[in-house]
Amino acid sequence: MPKLPEVYKLNTYELPRRAGEMREYELDIEVPEKVGVELIAVPAGDVIEVDARLESVTEGVLLSAEIFAVAKGQCGRCLDPVELVIEKRIQELFLYEQKVERKKRTPVLDDLDSEDELLMEGDVMDLESPIRDAIVLALPNNPLCSDECAGLCPNCGGKWAELPENHAHEVIDARWAGLAALAIDEPDFKN
Repeated sequence: MPKLPEVYKLNTYELPRRAGEMREYELDIEVPEKVGVELIAVPAGDVIEVDARLESVTEGVLLSAEIFAVAKGQCGRCLDPVELVIEKRIQELFLYEQKVERKKRTPVLDDLDSEDELLMEGDVMDLESPIRDAIVLALPNNPLCSDECAGLCPNCGGKWAELPENHAHEVIDARWAGLAALAIDEPDFKN
């Protein structure tokens, strides 16, 4: 299994583990690999800005953060370049390790959320999962350069916005194409 990138790790050693303590951090995370979906993503090498506020609570550390990034991709209709500014707020609870061990000893029926819990690794928080989830959920499935984008002509591939209004292609029904060769200028026979 590949090692997780260190760029998403935040060391919280400055934050006392007493409930009510708080620290704020401004992070610039240079993305090691793209974050997003096929048509639009924050490209590798770009920066995700994170304004984070960490609060000590009884169970662990509560992360409240604002995420700023620019996703780049292609319009789903005309394939023009698209940029989307992402501003997203997240709030996640990272549990202390000893709290997790106590919780494991307590039998819990149908605890489906235990897989989704974020855990502290000593004093270190891995922010990759919450940041990646927030960005991916903020991205459209089908990005558009504008709501009025008409896309491309299916026959010639030209952008509808740049083609003349009367642009059309002659459509020949394949079933009748063989008869087109017989359509020779014959004199009209009228009775």
